[in-house]
Order: sequence, then structure tokens, then C-alpha cells
Amino acid sequence: MKLTVIGHWGGYPKAGEASSGYLLEHDGFKLLIDCGSAVLSQLQAYVQPESLDAVILSHYHADHIADIGVLQHALLISKYLNHTNKNIPIYGHSYDSNGFANLTYKDITTGIAYDQGEMLSVGPFSIDFLKTEHPATCFAMRISAGEKVLVYTGDTAYFEELAPFANDANVLLCECNFYKGMNGASAGHMTSEEAGILASQANIKKLILTHLPHFGDHKQLIAEANEQYSGNITLASQGLMIHI
Repeated sequence: MKLTVIGHWGGYPKAGEASSGYLLEHDGFKLLIDCGSAVLSQLQAYVQPESLDAVILSHYHADHIADIGVLQHALLISKYLNHTNKNIPIYGHSYDSNGFANLTYKDITTGIAYDQGEMLSVGPFSIDFLKTEHPATCFAMRISAGEKVLVYTGDTAYFEELAPFANDANVLLCECNFYKGMNGASAGHMTSEEAGILASQANIKKLILTHLPHFGDHKQLIAEANEQYSGNITLASQGLMIHI
């Protein structure tokens, strides 16, 4: 599997960058995980929208889905300009009926519901879900291809069930919206310290901190996570590519 970070900011994107969006590729299949603000613009540096095979969304907050509408329009325009005839599935939960309804657009995209306890097969990927602790209904994802595993936390406060869900993953793509000592739980987010605790408890091989805050020194996030987890820690950044 190859993971490319398209956007990594929490809340809203820094100028010229994007909020949550990650491209996961394996055996020629292209899966976009979340599609936040400015993701469509940044995605085109790596692949064209019509080359996507599927999209999956953790939840319906704007910093994770803001570009779904413009993605759908890009696919519609491509259909007429490039004579493509492709209907792309967009996977999302159905606990928010309005959010889910927007995933289906003409004959361009089709919304398909997933749920906890039901493994989803998407191309070469097998995906399991865990409902997280967040103000909006959100799901973490455990994505497997062969023997390799990527776990994406989505947005969440720390809670005990995350560790067994992420156990022994090759890569943990972990939200980290707050620094050590701050109260992230009230906003449904994790601190750097909690990201480190989770990585340690789950025996993760590599930790990537993402959904980053708009304040402070991000190098401090690594240092604070490293107090709890002695493994490999990387800050998400636009264009970061990881081979799993």
C-alpha cells in the first residue's frame, strides 16, 4: 500500500494546503479517505479526480467532506470533456441522513453505507470500523491489504477501545489536534500524549500525527508523543508518501 497525505489540517486548511484527505493506493486501486477543504485542488498534483476508484468518509464535518460537492462536479465535467462513463462509490455512514444523501449525485457518484461490525470490501482493501468519541458520529477505520494494515482514527477523543482496534497496525494515522496537558476530550480530539499512549498500547510500527492544530510548534507534538511511544513518529505534511 502507498499512502499519500493530500491534506492534514484540522478545522480549516493553511493557505495553499488542505484539511483532511489521504490517498491510499494498492494494486492500481485508488481510494480517497476523507475529502476536506481544498483536497480536490491538491489531489490533482498526484492523480486526476476521474482516476479515483472509490472515496470513503469518516464523518460529515466540513473539514472532512467540504470538497465532495466540487469533486462531484469535476467528475461530471470530466464525463463530458473526456467521455468518461464512471460512477464512483462514496462510502459513508448513514447516521446523518442529510450527509449521507449528498453522497449520491446523478449517475456520477453513489453513496454506500457502512457500519461498525460489518467488514467492507473496497477493491483490494478490507475495512473494519469503530465508532469514535466525537461530537458528530465518526468512525475510525482499520484498512487491510494482504498482511499490511493502516489504521486511521478519524476524529476522536482518546478511549480504551482504540488500542485493541489498532493492535499491531503497520501505520497509525492518528489525529493530534491538541498538545500535552490540554483538554482535547471536550472537543472530541486527542492530545499528542494520548496519541503516543495509543501507539504504545497498540504496538504500532509507525505513528503519523495528523489533523494538526493551527498553533504552537508542531515539533513539540512529536516530542510529547515520544514520551509515551519510542517507535517511529512522523508529522503529516502535504505530499508525504509512505509505503506500507
